[in-house]
Amino acid sequence: MIQRDRLQALFLELVQIDSLSRREGRIAARLARELEKLGAAVQFDDAGAQIGGETGNLIAHVPGSVDAPPLLLCAHMDTVEPGAGVRPVVEDDVIRSDGTTVLGGDDKSGVAIVCECVRVCRERRLGHPPLDVVFTVCEEVGLLGARHLDLGRIRARRGLVFDSDAVGLAFTRAPGANLIEVVVRGRAAHAGMAPEQGVSAIRVAAEAIAAMRLGRLDAETTANVGVITGGRAVNIVPDEVRVRGEARSHDLARLSAQTEHMRACFTEAAARHSGAAADVTVTRQYEPMSVPDDAPIMRLVAAAAARVGRTITSAGMGGGCDANILNRRGLEVVNLGTGMRDIHTTKEWLRVSDMVAAAEVTLAAIELAAASP
Repeated sequence: MIQRDRLQALFLELVQIDSLSRREGRIAARLARELEKLGAAVQFDDAGAQIGGETGNLIAHVPGSVDAPPLLLCAHMDTVEPGAGVRPVVEDDVIRSDGTTVLGGDDKSGVAIVCECVRVCRERRLGHPPLDVVFTVCEEVGLLGARHLDLGRIRARRGLVFDSDAVGLAFTRAPGANLIEVVVRGRAAHAGMAPEQGVSAIRVAAEAIAAMRLGRLDAETTANVGVITGGRAVNIVPDEVRVRGEARSHDLARLSAQTEHMRACFTEAAARHSGAAADVTVTRQYEPMSVPDDAPIMRLVAAAAARVGRTITSAGMGGGCDANILNRRGLEVVNLGTGMRDIHTTKEWLRVSDMVAAAEVTLAAIELAAASP
């Protein structure tokens, strides 16, 4: 019942609507029109005002055709840089970026799948529960939309998030993450006339980073330094550098240990240079997620996959997503793969057949949820 051509056409349209984090206004308006045509009552919460964005989270209530507990379908609208002016390239079953931007399959593949499933439910008059469709903002900058989602407008207590790669997997486990922000201070001086009077903040930061354990540290833990800014001119010994990094782990003890290791690297590097200092701020971005394999939502997904001749396996992932926040806020959700590949790079691509497969499982889950107690 999933219409491949229609699903592909909507996806191609959506990826060409710029929607960087905090600038999701245009795509939110387009999706509101899409869902209103299908009989949904669409509203927006005030998350946008709280986080400085153009719009809040889109929340759509689709009336059920049977009396059953509501089901949540969630994806995010924002994309990462470079994500403006996307020009998708279609090569048979594959859609890829043209190499100058990301594609935006993260997460417009999820958005398109949700819209197609709602459309099929309404057009075919399938038995389905009330559906709460939530398209969040600012997922890519700390899961801010989900964090500020007005749960008072959400009826469902269980559901599906669409924001991962491999079709055939339901991600039930995900790490927690700490944001690590550092201001390294040195002392300015003329780099040619009196360099010995200066203390280079760039050198201090470089020594700290060189001493760090970064990348994949074990099966559950990763760390990265992703942003460095500082300095004013090549002829001035730099007196300030700002560094932003992160640590992630499924295990909170390991997350704490890695975070403290990164903090210590900056503190020790600064201590080796008289007049230098490093101010380290740690913010918990999100908590780990762990949904049992026998949870009702996982049983629903497994049954839906079997119904359409497929299998769904539970798995862990290395990234956080809206599911981390929603599970912590009292819902029961798992994260389904949509087929997006090489995300957050200009080589991003996906197969349309993977989107179709994910949509078929989703539609089966919606129908089975109509009969669930």
